[in-house]
Formats: sequence, C-alpha cells, structure tokens
Amino acid sequence: MPKYRNRALTGVVMTSVLVSLAACGGGSSDEGADGQGVEVAASAAADSASFLADACPATVVMQADWNPESEHGALYQMLGGDVKIDTDKKRVTGTLVDTEGNDTGVKLEIRAGGPAIGYDSVTNQMYTDPDILMGYVSTDDAMIAAGTKQPVTAVVAPTEISPTSIMWDPQTYPDVKTIADVKAAGIKVRYTNGLAYMDYLTETGKLSADQVDGSYDGSPGNFVADAGKSGQQGYATAEPYLYQNEISQWGKELAFDLVANTGYQIYVQALSMPSAKVAENSDCLAKLVPIIQAAQIDFLEDPAAANELIVKLVEEYDTGWQYSAGVAEYSVQTQKDLGIVSNGPDSTLGNMDMERVQKLIDEMQPILEKKGVDVPADLKAEDIATNEFVDESIGL
Repeated sequence: MPKYRNRALTGVVMTSVLVSLAACGGGSSDEGADGQGVEVAASAAADSASFLADACPATVVMQADWNPESEHGALYQMLGGDVKIDTDKKRVTGTLVDTEGNDTGVKLEIRAGGPAIGYDSVTNQMYTDPDILMGYVSTDDAMIAAGTKQPVTAVVAPTEISPTSIMWDPQTYPDVKTIADVKAAGIKVRYTNGLAYMDYLTETGKLSADQVDGSYDGSPGNFVADAGKSGQQGYATAEPYLYQNEISQWGKELAFDLVANTGYQIYVQALSMPSAKVAENSDCLAKLVPIIQAAQIDFLEDPAAANELIVKLVEEYDTGWQYSAGVAEYSVQTQKDLGIVSNGPDSTLGNMDMERVQKLIDEMQPILEKKGVDVPADLKAEDIATNEFVDESIGL
C-alpha cells in the first residue's frame, strides 16, 4: 500500500465513521432496528464519493505537452474504467477517481499535446481555451511565459527531476561518464533547436557552443549513421531502451547523463494554470492536488492499467509516434531508479523548493534576455510556483 495519508479524504472518511457510530451506538434501539442509521451512513458515504463536484468543473481538463507516455502516468492513473477515446481530437475522458477508485463526482479529460495541438505551447493552449484547468509547463517555460504576457503558476510537480539527458556510445567513449566528460572529449551533441536547457549548458560553459548542433528532429538516423561518434539529447526514461531494444540499426547499450546533474534544476511537466485563475480555483485545487500526488505514487507502485491505456491511446491517436509496452515499463522503473519521481529533499512528493526555483530564475534570466526573451527583471519564484495546495503528508 502507498505510504501516505490523504488529508483531503480524511474528513470524508471520518464523517462516514461518525455517522455509522451514531447509528449503531449513539441513538435509540429503534434507529438500529429499522435500518435508518445504516441508510444515513450509506448516504454520507455516497455524498463523500463526489466531493470534487462542489468545487471543481464538471469536467477537469488537463493539457499534456506531448503524446501519451508513462511520464504522464499520474494523470492516467486518475481515470476510471469508463474511458471514452476521441481519436479525432486526441483526448480521452472518464470518471476522475481517487486513490481508492471512488468516483469524485467529476469527469477527467486528458488532451494530448505535441502533434495533437500543432506543436503549440501548453501555455498558449490554456490561454486560448478557458476550459483547460491545468497543463504541463516546466519551470523554464514558465519563465518564458512570464515574459510573453501569459503568466502561469505551477501548483504541483509530480516529477522531481527532469529526465532530459545527453547520451553517447559507451563503446566509442568508454571513459566518458558525465556531460563534463562529453565537453572534454569534444563530442558533437545534437539537440532540438530552441530548447532553453542547451542555452544554459553553452552559456555556463558546460558544453562548448561549437560542439552542439540544433538539427535533431527526433529521428535516430543521424546518430546511427555516425556509428557512435556523436552524442544526442534524449529522455533517460525512453531513448536508452528504444535504441537498445527497438531501433534495430543500433541495437546496443547507450550511456547518458542527466542535464539536471549540471545544475539545471527545472521542475519538468509541473501542472500549472494561468496565474489569474489560481485564486478563483483555490477550493478545487485544495481537494484535487492531493489526489494528483496520491495518483503519482499509486502509478509507480502499480502502473499496469495506466500503462496499458497509454499504449492503447498512442496507437489509436496515430500521430506517427510509437510507444510500446516495453518502453512504458522501462520508463516507470527508470523513474524509480533515478529518482525522476521522488520526494526531493523532504518527505513530500509534489512540492517545489522555492530556493531551487529562484536559483534557476536568477541564472536563466540573463541567458534568456540574451536570446531575446523579455523575462521580468523582478520575477520571483512565487510568481510561477506555489505549494499552497500540496498535502505535505503525501510522499513516497
């Protein structure tokens, strides 16, 4: 069983228990005999199962930043068994359930990102469509959004460390163990142009500007053609498995180092919303955020059903992207092994270290300004993240 207690559910459970005790021992013998006490307890339990209905939208809409994948497991863990798949709009809807599988009284809709939204940003999607309650926005993207007049605030971070990594062939470079070694060896590194992490690596001297190549388009072709001479960006939770097990032209192990190990400590895929909407949705967030925290833990402990749905959705959405059961299983294990999903420095899963966020802001503000992004000079961690709704008692 998960090692947490859900404060949002505690009052619900206690209400049912107290009603049951009153029916059995605190009332007259007639109450127990005619069954009215049992009916009251059952009614209270039924009401408790829909405790999101009085605070949240009838359909809680979540916007993902990419195709369905196991890095999004917490969201898919919250779907009940009544899912409906819209292959045209690339979204899935079902009952939003709590960690015990109870109906919370609202629906959950998860919308795919990436090709499903024309590679638009999640932030722009949220500002364009007010039906979206939350979406995945990483810390660096939240900084950029603040500079483009679309401020967002992260309310929970299901992922502690970004799986973004630099990978290379360990047979070609047996002595290379870290990104610092990649720089020292002068290995060319392909990456997707426009990503802020590479600006950080080059501007801080972690990699040399003349050794990086922004032409990576997601295809393994150039990496394979180089026969191990070059490096490439990837997700530690996916590419090492794919290249060894599913890309037959390569078919061997990859080595990698997390970008986070260089000091680039973003909260990747933090669930965020337009900043002005936080206060008006505070009642919903106070109840919903702990469910998200609990769902992330439950997913790590028993991911089979959610992973099966994720793989099915990728197949039915048919965007040209592929995702197998094997890589889904590998992703979950790697999230555990590398602490991609973890409590961080304390005992809580989902909260954000404001000093860590502020440090990134201070480091990235001049770098982004140099790239033409007008990040507010007085931007503070509290402008883009809050722990107000996180239940500190929920953790791995």
